[in-house]
Formats: sequence, C-alpha cells, structure tokens
Amino acid sequence: MMDVAAQVNSVRRSVGKRVLEAGEARTMTIRQRYDATIEEVWDACTNPERIPRWFLPVSGELRVGGSYQLTGNASGTIERCDPPNSFAATWEFGGGVTWIEVRLTAELDGATILELEHIAHVADELWDQFGPGAVGIGWDLALHGLAKHLGTGASMSPDEGAAWAASVDGKKFIELSSSGWCDANIAAGAVATSARAAADRSTAFFTGGGQDVGA
Repeated sequence: MMDVAAQVNSVRRSVGKRVLEAGEARTMTIRQRYDATIEEVWDACTNPERIPRWFLPVSGELRVGGSYQLTGNASGTIERCDPPNSFAATWEFGGGVTWIEVRLTAELDGATILELEHIAHVADELWDQFGPGAVGIGWDLALHGLAKHLGTGASMSPDEGAAWAASVDGKKFIELSSSGWCDANIAAGAVATSARAAADRSTAFFTGGGQDVGA
C-alpha cells in the first residue's frame, strides 16, 4: 500500500500566470520524479492501452491534430508532440477550453521527471472561491495512479479509483493535496486566509461535502 503522505510530499506544485493570445491565463504545474526511464514514462502517458490502467479509458486518434476523449471526462485536440519529451493538447470540459502540456526530462541515473502544466483562463471570482485545488487535486490523484502503476505494474479501474478516493486513505490524500496547492497559492502571492478558505472549499468538493467547482 502506498504511503499517501509520502506520495503527496514527493510532488512539487507551483502556481503562476502566462500570457496567451486571448489574454492572461493562470497556470498550475505539478512535478514528480519517477524511478523509470523516459521511454517507460512516455509509453505509460501516451499508449492508449496503458493510460486506462492508471487514469481513464481514452479513445480517438492520439497523434498531432487528432482528437481524444477520456471516458466521463475531458476531450480535446493534440496540438504538439515530441516523443519522448513532451506533448501539448487542449483540455475541453464543461463547455470550456483549457490547455495541458506534459514535459519529461531524463535524469542521469535513469529516472524521469514528469512536469504537467495546466493553463486556464479562470474568472477571478471562481479562482477566489476554489483556488488552484479545483484543478490541482485531480492531477494529484492522476499522478498517484501513475506512481503506483510505474512502481508496481498495478492497474486501477475508474470505479476502483473512485472507491479509493472515497476511502479514509483517499480523503487523507485529498486533504494533503489541497494543503499543498494552498501553499503553492500563497507562495505565488495569495493572501493566506483567503487561500486557506478556498482550499477548504476544494477539499469539501473532492471529499463529497461541497458544491461543484466547475472544472
């Protein structure tokens, strides 16, 4: 059984801003080191037969210009791909469009750094209400699944993942993840009291006790 605190603490989180053609956007970046080669991590993140083992079933054409659909979640278009180093895609959910970039870096000892950046135009009132945890907690859960898959070869169905997230360990993981995103928000300049209140609302949503964060 994976130590949830160890997994949360092994991840680095940052919050920032980025200027796009449509204006200023917010960025939420999550980073983790895996004891696996860059080719192995790339395959786990891009092979449609492996992605469902740690994330969600995916359909579509996983190539530049192709469209994808994650079952019960986001869809989008793959905009760039540079195997085994990086890919970028739109992330379309709930009528909105955001963007993701995944970057892999090989370490000298054979390990790999994965960095995922989620870029979104977020209304100030929504950001003030929920903060980066509205997006970040979901990515923490995804990287937890990837860490378990790469570390043990284990697979977890979406139903099993949802059941784990609702367990005592899963709720502890969500609370620790939310706290980590709160710290990242404060480090980026947010007022501490406001950041903690937003984190509490995101935690409540992911643990079943709050309103919809709107993804």
